[in-house]
Amino acid sequence: MAEVTEADFLLASRGVARDLGAWAVAAVFGREGRSLSFALADGTVHIMPVGAPAADWQRVEAHDGAVLSAVADCRAGVLSGGDDGRLVQVTPDGVVAEVARFGSKWVDHVAAHEGGVRAASVGKVVHVLDGAGQILKALPHPTTVGGIAIDAKGKRIAASHYGGASLWFVGSKEDKPKVLEWKGSHHAILFSPDGTHVVTAMQEPALHGWRLADGQHMRMSGYPGKTRSIHFSSRGRWLATSGAESVVLWPFFGGGPMGKAPTELAGGDEVLCSAVACHPQHEVVAAGFGDGLVLMAEVASGKVVPVAPPKGSAVSTLAWNAAGTHLAFGTEAGLCGVVDLSKR
Repeated sequence: MAEVTEADFLLASRGVARDLGAWAVAAVFGREGRSLSFALADGTVHIMPVGAPAADWQRVEAHDGAVLSAVADCRAGVLSGGDDGRLVQVTPDGVVAEVARFGSKWVDHVAAHEGGVRAASVGKVVHVLDGAGQILKALPHPTTVGGIAIDAKGKRIAASHYGGASLWFVGSKEDKPKVLEWKGSHHAILFSPDGTHVVTAMQEPALHGWRLADGQHMRMSGYPGKTRSIHFSSRGRWLATSGAESVVLWPFFGGGPMGKAPTELAGGDEVLCSAVACHPQHEVVAAGFGDGLVLMAEVASGKVVPVAPPKGSAVSTLAWNAAGTHLAFGTEAGLCGVVDLSKR
């Protein structure tokens, strides 16, 4: 996109950005619909009302150490885990409340569902909590957990680890997982929106998936780099992935992805895609790249819209709000911004 000037990027006319000084671990829109938070590797969370100017961002000291993972909490604000062994909630007003403490062990991954289920991985164990912070279960795994996910109904939790993934039912009286086996180290993990598939990003440059109805394996490979970011489109037709010079989308319809070639969008600059996020309603993918470039691409037409110019640091996080009117991004160097896509 060398021919594009900074004025052509949506950030110039429809957005705000700010250098927050530390690796952006996660951009999080609160489920209450009024807050956007950036959780950083220096332990801070920066909060802004959606639509507010950059000057109105509030800095909150959330962890004594780094934020390792952060997601939208069940009803409002952010749920974050840190290397200080704490699971905390940060409200849209900047109030920090400790949900749980796990001593000196790191809280590596967190997940939350609007129905009131929370999950936090500490080493080999996934702790399941309710909305009030009460620990309901401790689910053990054979090795350190690489990622956790909760399905769309809030009934199942999936955890990745070495050798595959484990699938648990939250409401089960007997905690015995369904084990999804595949050799290798598995990290980022997702349920498909309809709950029929589980996909993981592996330590090697590949993805692996399981069709839950019959255990059918799905191997997606050919990446030049490690895939760190994966996201299903709203109806689950496409799986968008990072790790290549373009946005790679695997078809999860018509019998795919096995035996079908992926679709590639917005490539050609010889810079690896580092983050992806699918629009909550439309088949549009936001993508961030290793040089800081952020763009949007329409799946059907391949049309690309430039969002934020490259500033030399890889995009580490992307997020849409629930209405799909705002897109937030953050980089490894701490440049964080949001673009307002609503009609004017």
